[in-house]
Amino acid sequence: MTAATAPAIRAQSLVKRYGDKLAVAGIELSVDVGECFGLLGPNGAGKTTTVEMIEGLTRPDSGSIELFGVPWGKGRNRALQERVGVQLQDTQLADKLTVEEVLRLFRSFYRRGRGVEQLLSELDLTAERKQQYHKLSGGQKQRVALGTALAGDPELLFLDEPTTGLDPRARQSLWGIVQAFQKRKRSVLITTHYMEEAAVLCDRIAVMDQGKIIALGTPRSLIDGLGLVQFVEFETKQVLDEAALSALPVVENILRKGEGYHLRIDRSLSALRVVLAELERQRLTPVGLSTHQATLDDVFLQLTGRALKTESAEVHAGATP
Repeated sequence: MTAATAPAIRAQSLVKRYGDKLAVAGIELSVDVGECFGLLGPNGAGKTTTVEMIEGLTRPDSGSIELFGVPWGKGRNRALQERVGVQLQDTQLADKLTVEEVLRLFRSFYRRGRGVEQLLSELDLTAERKQQYHKLSGGQKQRVALGTALAGDPELLFLDEPTTGLDPRARQSLWGIVQAFQKRKRSVLITTHYMEEAAVLCDRIAVMDQGKIIALGTPRSLIDGLGLVQFVEFETKQVLDEAALSALPVVENILRKGEGYHLRIDRSLSALRVVLAELERQRLTPVGLSTHQATLDDVFLQLTGRALKTESAEVHAGATP
């Protein structure tokens, strides 16, 4: 395979340990040119470590990595660095620099790249160009951080939890920038624990847990893999006869977390009626009962037995676009 036909990323048998902790346990993944590929999983799943190895920031204990057919550490690192852009999970920039100064500084690191005026326009930061970084809102800071990754006009963009802590409007603003980048036939590797974000942006998704990839496919194929099902959720402080509920032919699976229940049942109105009738027979009053078709959140829950959402994934109070 020549460099011209090689995938944007090819990682094989990646392993990384920190002391006794196995952070990444033999990851295999390939990202095509022009593809947006998502790594999903909760904090501690190994996503950031995997991405840092692919970026060349962390050396794997074993395994191989190639970007566009070129391996790290073989004398062509500088050329590879010119072809990638990186937005870290927590980007630290000088508070007193203005938006324009930050972008001009990062543009100077590359032999070629996007013009500062072009970046300001694409990032919708023209009005904030003279604002000091520390005076920006959370969403504006994230757009500046993304601008530093785009300054060299990369062919491959790495985004590590790019919208954590942002409100929905600021999050969607960043999505638009990433989508515009990909329309230029550029490649993206994004880590996230927002399933909606992955569904909107990603062509393919790898679900990670405990350092391993436990599922891989398009968002649609992962959801369809659950079958023709729907989900029922509710809470109750009463004693539920789980055995009787599980014995119903329409009930495929029951997951319990505290006072909450997550049922996977057949996708039909009759199945829902059967479940509700059983709850009524048990004289149980479900609180907050809801039903929905399968989503990527359900995929993760069924794969791991726990929800993807973590405390750090919640939107911070007061976050602004």
